Amino acid sequence: MSIGVVIILYYPDIAHVQDTLSRFKDSLWDIVLVDNSPTLSPVTLTPNSKIIHFSDNIGIAEAQNVGLRHVFSNGASYALLLDQDSHFDGQSTLELLTQFESLENKCSAAAIGPSIQCEFTNKIVAAKVHKGEVVCKDVERVPQLIASGMLLSASAFLEVGEKESSLFIDGVDHEWCWRARASGYSVFQSLTVCMPHRQGDDRVKVWGITFKQGAPIRLYYQFRNILILMRRSYVPLYWKCRHFFAIPLRYFVNRYVMPEGKRRGRFMRQGLRDGINKHSGAYTEVNER
Repeated sequence: MSIGVVIILYYPDIAHVQDTLSRFKDSLWDIVLVDNSPTLSPVTLTPNSKIIHFSDNIGIAEAQNVGLRHVFSNGASYALLLDQDSHFDGQSTLELLTQFESLENKCSAAAIGPSIQCEFTNKIVAAKVHKGEVVCKDVERVPQLIASGMLLSASAFLEVGEKESSLFIDGVDHEWCWRARASGYSVFQSLTVCMPHRQGDDRVKVWGITFKQGAPIRLYYQFRNILILMRRSYVPLYWKCRHFFAIPLRYFVNRYVMPEGKRRGRFMRQGLRDGINKHSGAYTEVNER
């Protein structure tokens, strides 16, 4: 049996990608790198890996779909999703798989992911409101997972469906988990397998509240996709309320506190307009105004 590993690239740190490949060098792993960079990234492939390049950037959702289709069509029953900067290895993946297979014997399990350690605080990320439900000493049932470190089954991918490519990026991983739950599946997080993860480029604290600072263009997708996902019945109410009512505060902080405020403001306003008008897909510069 082989286990698929799908790694999404976009202007990656090549040394880190090579290190990740070295951690999955056994023939057990069927690795595919999906590269959205304009120019093919100069990765030295291992015998068990291949790279698929899309110079026009098809988005993280469709890139994941391409990778998952590839490994599942090659016979993998499970696949691990990783970002280009993920810190994970084969041993941790096998521990996740053992937990996942045990869950599959008891319920309809769609995916499992590791606990996440924030690289900015070195603390385990824990939900403040919508907490997980501990189902055994090693695992809890959760509403959603981030894509990095997510281990999912071929059967769940087939039944739940592919990642929603029209979202492009931001909200893609959560939407798939919510859709899986609406289809009768459960999503789990390991309490024993942990992965360091960096979300955003920096952190900014305003009035005692910590905000993630990322690339300005990500604000377009975040604001737009909040409005798109809010219309869907299977999206949790707490998520809708939390993100919708945070829009004015996030707009103020990104526009007037963070660097490149004017550009951030344009992206956020365009995201709100396109979200209201139900426009999806990739952002194009001709829409910037």
